[in-house]
Amino acid sequence: MAAAAGLAAAVAAALGALLMAPGLTQPHSGGPPEGSAAGAVERRPPGRMDQAVLLVRNELPAQGLLLAARSGSCHQCLYQVLAFVPPSNGSLSKPGTAEVAVDTQHPLTLQLNGSVSDTELCKIQYHFGEFGNYSLVVKTLSTSTKTVSCDLVINEGPVNSYLPILFAFLVYTGTLTILIVGRLLMKIHAVRNWVYKKLNPRETDRLINSELGSPNTADSVSSDLTPHLWSTASRQRLRSLDTFRGLSLIIMVFVNYGGGKYWFFKHESWNGLTVADLVFPWFVFIMGTSISLSLSSMLRWGSSKQKVLGKILWRSLLLILLGIIVVNPNYCLGPLSWDNLRVPGVLQRLGFAYLVIAALELLCTRAGAESGTLETLCPALQDILPYWPQWIFILMLEAIWLCLTFLLPVPGCPRGYLGPGGIGDFGNYPNCTGGAAGYIDRLLLGEKHIYQHPSSSVIYQTTMPYDPEGILGTINTIFMAFLGLQAGKIILFYKDQHKQIMSRFAIWSIVMGIVSAILTKCSKEDGFIPINKNLWSLSYVTTTSCFAFILLLLMYYLVDVKRLWSGAPFFYPGMNSILVYIGHEVFENYFPFKWKMQDSQSHAEHLTQNLTATTLWVVISYVLYRRRIFWKI
Repeated sequence: MAAAAGLAAAVAAALGALLMAPGLTQPHSGGPPEGSAAGAVERRPPGRMDQAVLLVRNELPAQGLLLAARSGSCHQCLYQVLAFVPPSNGSLSKPGTAEVAVDTQHPLTLQLNGSVSDTELCKIQYHFGEFGNYSLVVKTLSTSTKTVSCDLVINEGPVNSYLPILFAFLVYTGTLTILIVGRLLMKIHAVRNWVYKKLNPRETDRLINSELGSPNTADSVSSDLTPHLWSTASRQRLRSLDTFRGLSLIIMVFVNYGGGKYWFFKHESWNGLTVADLVFPWFVFIMGTSISLSLSSMLRWGSSKQKVLGKILWRSLLLILLGIIVVNPNYCLGPLSWDNLRVPGVLQRLGFAYLVIAALELLCTRAGAESGTLETLCPALQDILPYWPQWIFILMLEAIWLCLTFLLPVPGCPRGYLGPGGIGDFGNYPNCTGGAAGYIDRLLLGEKHIYQHPSSSVIYQTTMPYDPEGILGTINTIFMAFLGLQAGKIILFYKDQHKQIMSRFAIWSIVMGIVSAILTKCSKEDGFIPINKNLWSLSYVTTTSCFAFILLLLMYYLVDVKRLWSGAPFFYPGMNSILVYIGHEVFENYFPFKWKMQDSQSHAEHLTQNLTATTLWVVISYVLYRRRIFWKI
């Protein structure tokens, strides 16, 4: 434990060096470099993160200019006017100028129109760099032809905002190297025996294996095993499941804390997929896998279905109440009251999906299905056909989702609308954010009881509240949990047949990938059903489950089959997932998880703070594991 704490301190100290590393933080003052183009900004104002300064010089004497821009990530969006640039006085010494801040996260299309004739004079596509200083010079090349040229000049080069990520990667790679060396030392008999005597993991694993959601693949483990035999028996536990859960949770914590304020660690504004969009469905997926294994274990040990159902109802209720009362983002609007209480949420959706899938599995389970004693007509589907009632129920739910999404009339919106509204779709449907999904939430829950700041509000400038954990999307969350349940059934059905288990995981991944390719037409925007986290679209579920099956396959192979990896450090937060999730939400704004920054416009400082906070939760979960403290509900 002391070694882990020391290692965490070393990591935090190394991450803190990000703030002192030359070239990793942006300059905030100083003029343009010598030799910069004429008309460069003489004094650079303090820059903002993910922005650059653009000075537009209008040397046209006859008319002013209207500068408009459109983000490359904004699909079919209206151009947004940035500035009016007055005409020059006929002298190059006094051109008309206007200075604007432009976004650097995505490529921009700049459009310049004449203010007199409103005709397009030029259009430029460019990806500006963070804290860069640019000039856009508009002039007439020839007085006879009145040909207008638009030249973009770099006055001051941008900073490389991705260097902090590289530096952090090197820090954690070094930490991983230390861990690998420690593991090699553990192979020395004398060192291993000394560590086992100090840690005494017998009671720790016995406590874990008795908990709901963390079954042991062995039917029983004798309590009188010697320490030497215990090291072998404890490995029979499927650590890959807890490792998968822990990896999903740690990425979730990191992105919730800000992800260094990088756009790819934030949720996609509408269609598409970022790193942040992967973790919640993965967590739902592994929850479904754990349901299959835990219910099987409980029933095999003689628990009655009525008792198990009571535990399912109680656990679901606790998750929903924790989400509504403890982890509620509308606290930022003031003291929580019914007037602004957000009803949907992450834990609420987890609780409801858990209730549906666990109850469905409990009520429909049949003796002999998991052991493979039931005869099936198609051997290739022998781990699917015995569960046909569950599949019929899930397919009925998906039919309901499709009908409501594409057939439900939404006032003022086209039928089957899946867009973000706002300035998207050329501004034709500004109040149609989310189509039927948004309409159902606003109708049944009310606008004040759903999420007020959806990810679409920045790029698409939407004004309607929209909840990514709303009612309609819960159907596909249930489907995602059911796919995880199927993974658990594969583990049970092909018990100890590693090749069969891994091949089934691979087949499921391929099938889900093919379905995703069909639904999306391999396109971000032009598919039948685009990948969309806000909507929890069907293609979003099939795509993320495709990745989940592959990731689980790899972890199962490395951790449980070949035992090349213990699952550390993700295994530890995976064993205390509820505590870590609620804890990181409750203590988000408290030291040492957050502190006053010297420079709030620095990716390096944000990344340092977010990685330090995330690392601390890993250390906390490790300490709790060693002290045999596990919060299960």
